[in-house]
Amino acid sequence: MPISRIAFGSLAEAGQPDALKAGLAEFISMLIFVFAGEGSGMAFGKLTGGGPASPAGLIAAAIAHAFALFVAVSVGANISGGHETSAFALSAGVGEWNAVVFEIVMTFGLVYTVYATAVDPKKGDLGTIAPIAIGFIVGANILAGGAFDGASMNPAVSFGPAVVSWTWSSHWVYWLGPFAGAGIAALVYEIFFMAPSTHEQLPVHDY
Repeated sequence: MPISRIAFGSLAEAGQPDALKAGLAEFISMLIFVFAGEGSGMAFGKLTGGGPASPAGLIAAAIAHAFALFVAVSVGANISGGHETSAFALSAGVGEWNAVVFEIVMTFGLVYTVYATAVDPKKGDLGTIAPIAIGFIVGANILAGGAFDGASMNPAVSFGPAVVSWTWSSHWVYWLGPFAGAGIAALVYEIFFMAPSTHEQLPVHDY
């Protein structure tokens, strides 16, 4: 959705049937994504006897996240919009500000892809491949940045495991980087590529 058309709604809308359906759809989609993505890491640990991370494990995680996000976005898009996206930690030798830059770049790529394939009204038939394009960019980003900081790209993805494991070391990185990257991508796409005339008017509901 273009920045200028963002609507926050009201508390009264939260109890509407459509809002409840959307919330349930998002929960199921996130469950699919997190179960497959985190499950791949757990499976790797079991198969290697808790061995250290390796290139094979990184590839497995990237593929699992890419496929799972493709499915999660696909099954949730018609109901809620499909907004989904282990404890995340910095690898040895990776500074916090280096990780912030990684997260900014990776999240920029993800949000830019979402805008180009799912949000832009000019997307035409490209919208049909939006879920797989979004899944692929997440998988590619994990291959590029997973070995350095875990490749979160979404504060919710790193916040949940942090709460469960109560691990907060450098956690601010996974908020600052994604928020900055997403904001920059949204502004760049809207200002340079999405003309005002292409904005779609939001439907008006009487509640």
